[in-house]
This record gives sequence, structure tokens and C-alpha cells, in this order.
Amino acid sequence: MNDAPLSRPYNLGRLGQTGDEVVVDADAAERAALVKAAGVLEVPKFSARIVLKKLSPTRFALHYDLAAEIIQACVVTLEPLVARIARDFVRELHHTPNLHRAGVEKEVIVTPGDDELPDEIESLHYDLAGPLMEEFLLAIAPYPRAPGVEFAPPEGMADKPESPFAVLKALKSGG
Repeated sequence: MNDAPLSRPYNLGRLGQTGDEVVVDADAAERAALVKAAGVLEVPKFSARIVLKKLSPTRFALHYDLAAEIIQACVVTLEPLVARIARDFVRELHHTPNLHRAGVEKEVIVTPGDDELPDEIESLHYDLAGPLMEEFLLAIAPYPRAPGVEFAPPEGMADKPESPFAVLKALKSGG
């Protein structure tokens, strides 16, 4: 059983030279699962368009266009805030079927400029939703604030607290 909030399995082995396009439009149950995974109040919209291209028999390019809408609570006022997420990104996959054979370890040497190495996959059965989830979760503001809202410490707390070292110094000097 797959307990991921969103899953779109795809058999890259069936991808032809003309490529393919997959449209993801999360249903109510998937959006509810996304709410739990993201820790937000609501996910009214989550959709994506994925264009797949076969670069070679073992290399694939995936172009993602993600559009989502979430509702989060302002960290200061707790009022609901609507945030729109729009991300375009690319993943390149390299099929290496014997990547983790028993007793065989692969050494990866990263050199400057290798920021975008292809993701190595062992199986041509690939979940297209994995990169969508990564980008979606990374796009969510960790501390959302309503426009113009500033955090103000409670009254009486505005003064700078005494340094813990000053407290230790006072204890040491007996005062």
C-alpha cells in the first residue's frame, strides 16, 4: 500500500520518441492527504502538467508545471491566508537497473558545475508525483504572515532580557 499523499505511477519503458504529457488534478481525498503532509489548513487546488521526453533508451527529461493554492494560518494573528504556488522545474532521470546489486557500490564524484546531475533510478516504473511533492513542500512559507502584520512582544517583555552570563556573574560575586 502506498501511503504517499499523491501518487502517479508511470512506466517510462513505454515512452515513445514523441514523448507524452500527463495532467495531474488532485481530487478531494488527495488534497486532504496533502493538507496533512504539508501541515496547512486547506489545499483548495493542486494541479500539474508533466511533459515527458525520451532522451535515450536510459535517459528521460520531465518538465513539470505545478499550480497549487493553499490556506495557512498567519503565525501572528492565526487568520487564514491564501498562498498561490506556481513552480516550473525539470528533472532528468537516468535508468541504471543494477544500481544496488548485492556487493556492488557505486562511487559518485561530484565536480564543480555538476549542480544538475540526473536522478538515477533502478526501475522504469517511476512515480511522477515524487518531484511534485518535493517542490510543493519546499514552496510553502514556513512562517506565513498577513501583509503588514508585525510581531510585537507582550507588554513588559519589550526590555532586553538580562544576559545569562550577567546572571552567572552575579551568582559568582555573591550578589
